[in-house]
Amino acid sequence: MEFQKLNAPSLKDLFISQIRENILSGQLPVGSKMPPEREIADQMQVSRAVVNSGFELLERQGFLEIVPRQGVFVADYCKNGNIDTLIAIMEYRGEMIKPSEIRSILEFRRAVEHLATDVFIMNATDEDYIRMEELTEKIGTSDNVTQAVEAVFQFQHELAAAGGNSILPLIYVSFKPITTRMWMRFCSRYGVKLLYEKHRELYETLRQGDCTLARACTDRHMDDIIDGMHRIY
Repeated sequence: MEFQKLNAPSLKDLFISQIRENILSGQLPVGSKMPPEREIADQMQVSRAVVNSGFELLERQGFLEIVPRQGVFVADYCKNGNIDTLIAIMEYRGEMIKPSEIRSILEFRRAVEHLATDVFIMNATDEDYIRMEELTEKIGTSDNVTQAVEAVFQFQHELAAAGGNSILPLIYVSFKPITTRMWMRFCSRYGVKLLYEKHRELYETLRQGDCTLARACTDRHMDDIIDGMHRIY
């Protein structure tokens, strides 16, 4: 078992965590106006600099909207959020993340991976297949979960890049924090060996050069972790 280094949170981290928790729990409803910075600083016994910088980060994460000369408001993060919003929600809710949210993430991934496998089969070279096999084996020979999950990302990113679609690799990079967390959770429950076996199966399917078979393989994997025998939430 691996243990991670412990770090004491700063006042800014604690401030952001508390405000975000109040928003996600509904104590601060969407559209409500935050009290003035000075009032919040006095109540929470932090500096105004902590409040100000915390507000700015929460705005970047999609939880707040700073309107000049009007104030700070709780944003409609579900409608207008971004990738940072999604990551923050997953970190906050942990095991309590809604099945519908996980399903939505994985259904999006399903669509992206269908495209990725299609364009890979249509455009990949022999060198690309060699590289994919190397990355597949790298998953299986990883010394720990962190290395295995990084190898999985490299596998998926290479799959996207080799197909020649210039946008797909950017999408995979953008979603790396989310997919990494999901695979970490998968490994903690079912082990690296099963993670390797799933990607080995996908690689062997790609070698057959049949887009329909490749899509069916990714579908089985997605269905398995959404509501099959290897659910991750």
